Amino acid sequence: MTTVRVPTAASAARTGVVARPRGSRVPWLLVGLAVLVVSLLLALVVGPASVAGPAPITPGDVLASGWHHVSAWLAERGLPVAVAENPLSRVRDAIIWEGRAPRAVAAVLVGAGLALCGVVLQAATRNPLADPYLLGISSGAALGAVAVLVLGVAVPLPVAAFAGAVLALLATLGLAGIGGRLTATRAVLAGVAVGQAAAAGVSFVIFSTAQGDSYRDILGWLMGTFGAVSWSSVLIAAVAVVVLGGALLGFGRTLDAFSFGDVAATALGVHVVRTRWLLLVLSALLTGALVSVSGAIGFVGLTVPHVVRLLLGPGRSGNAAVARTSAAVGGVFLLWADTVARTAFAPLDVPVGVLTALLGAPVFAILLMRSRRRGEA
Repeated sequence: MTTVRVPTAASAARTGVVARPRGSRVPWLLVGLAVLVVSLLLALVVGPASVAGPAPITPGDVLASGWHHVSAWLAERGLPVAVAENPLSRVRDAIIWEGRAPRAVAAVLVGAGLALCGVVLQAATRNPLADPYLLGISSGAALGAVAVLVLGVAVPLPVAAFAGAVLALLATLGLAGIGGRLTATRAVLAGVAVGQAAAAGVSFVIFSTAQGDSYRDILGWLMGTFGAVSWSSVLIAAVAVVVLGGALLGFGRTLDAFSFGDVAATALGVHVVRTRWLLLVLSALLTGALVSVSGAIGFVGLTVPHVVRLLLGPGRSGNAAVARTSAAVGGVFLLWADTVARTAFAPLDVPVGVLTALLGAPVFAILLMRSRRRGEA
């Protein structure tokens, strides 16, 4: 008969499965929402066009302009609402609501989704290096999207990205399971191989078919950019984050059970194999939707969860809390990364994936050195 060890307080602290006061959740959520709203308002007014004209655009102007659009939308549908005056000129209004607003909202959604996927994959595979990029999901989604952009495959871009992500995931798990039991370490190694193969396929497609300026556009998309985002793209990301991300957030306590190992998780009532497959597939679908909007953006799903665990501390670092907080931090982080990418080198719009790599690599190195000093690596 198999003996299942009951998690002690010390082991719970190490694995992050620690109970915390329920009342502490609300202040953190309020702070996160406040930071998000303030960041969105500031991101919308930052840029060269903000100072063009008689006066710079202010957050108050953005709010007033937003209410103008909302009141006009309500009045068009017969509701007794007076249409508010728009303080912005037609040109400035277009810059805000057709250019910056969908870009900013998409950055928040993509950052939140990637960070959430990072938490889920790290917990499900019990490997701190797991994220959409390392498991090959992001590269597979990019290959599917590039096949549409370059080869003209008659498939909608999100569908192609979904298909590429799921196929990459299946290839990763199939390769990891060859000749032995599927383990977290083998899954990460197989994911690296599948990701490299998908990246090679993307490069071959571009080299053999792309012509003229399409090289620059495709490579910019592959490095991650929100330059061509529209409100329809925002809708895709929003539906994916709400539906798939919401489903993943519902597995918070199940992810805590995975932290103790498969045997303990089974004893706690978790169907380990089925649940792990479900989590991986949901993460693949969410990543595919996000990549179809922004391109492949690395390091967000890898670094943000580790930073959040460090910030929360062992007393509040259960996977449910880490997942919620990582989604908020990932959204704000990618929003400001994209804001810097489009303004710091204006008129050049730097792909945001370049900045996330420049910031994420040294941060992850610092976290790794800290863990080694604590004897965790």
